[in-house]
Amino acid sequence: MLKRIIQACFLITGGTLGIFLISDLLTLINLENVTILNNPYMTAIIGALIFYLITFWAVDYVVDFVKWFEESLIKVPITDILFGSVGLILGLVIAFLVGFALNMIEVPVLNTVAPILLTLLFGYLGSQVGLKKRHELMTLFTRNKKKTAEEEAEPANKNVLKILDTSVIIDGRIADICQTGFLEGTVVIPQFVLAELQHIADSSDALKRNRGRRGLDILNRIQKELSVKVEIYEGDFEEIQEVDSKLVKLAKITNGVVVTNDFNLNKVCELQKVAVLNINDLANAVKPVVLPGEEMHVQVIKDGKEQNQGVAYLDDGTMIVVEGGRDYIGKHIEVLVTSVLQTSAGRMIFAKPKLLERAL
Repeated sequence: MLKRIIQACFLITGGTLGIFLISDLLTLINLENVTILNNPYMTAIIGALIFYLITFWAVDYVVDFVKWFEESLIKVPITDILFGSVGLILGLVIAFLVGFALNMIEVPVLNTVAPILLTLLFGYLGSQVGLKKRHELMTLFTRNKKKTAEEEAEPANKNVLKILDTSVIIDGRIADICQTGFLEGTVVIPQFVLAELQHIADSSDALKRNRGRRGLDILNRIQKELSVKVEIYEGDFEEIQEVDSKLVKLAKITNGVVVTNDFNLNKVCELQKVAVLNINDLANAVKPVVLPGEEMHVQVIKDGKEQNQGVAYLDDGTMIVVEGGRDYIGKHIEVLVTSVLQTSAGRMIFAKPKLLERAL
């Protein structure tokens, strides 16, 4: 079907060119006296026939080019096409207005060359501005919508986008947090994060491959089994290479919140004044509060880094460093908490055996 359409276009083009050019060509070769060849219908048929013969050689190349262009166009996100086209139209309108003003100046060269140059220049600039500023324009349009009375009454954080990074998806706890309802609003999964997860899932390293597949399973669970609203952000920031930097950029232009458990990304967001939710902070916040002087029953698992230290763990994975606990490895003992160190990277409890306290 496509080949027939292209052949028809060649015939129409050949017939049109035949009407306007063949008569001049006949004059050039001294055949203008041939009456039958000076007939417009005859020149149209001759031109169409010539171009029809050309299609036997050129049609396959044209078909391949059209299919390549079609496939390339399909791969481009619809937002890129839409905003690029709007920018192109605005650029052409500006070029027309400027060219119309220049026509008032009676300079032949300026009147003929300037409109062409302005059309090319403003058309290119308009399409590029529309393409590269699409994210800001989308944010502007969505944020300028009037809120209803119900939306005004809702909590402000309920409409804030929660943007997930790769590490928090692989971690898996985000699905349980969404299930409990503590994470309100729309959960956004950027396309570049999905691409990174797929790359990890296709890794030759077994550990990385399992982590990537776990992340994809978590996303499927969030999207299909949970009641939270999930959106896939199709855009990308081609000028930025690092995924973390893209997340920060996306959070800035959408006024969203980055959800992560990456300590370094947490610090970068804080430096760039981007809102961030660290699920490690949440995990630490909901852990039972342990105060100095409290008694705990633990099992010493291994020796610590310092001399005579032993290491135990709570059920939630919190490390307990027991001073003088090396002699109790493998035993259950009572300990007294001496201090607690809590950061975004985790929590550590320092204690000493209660038996030593009694001996003193």
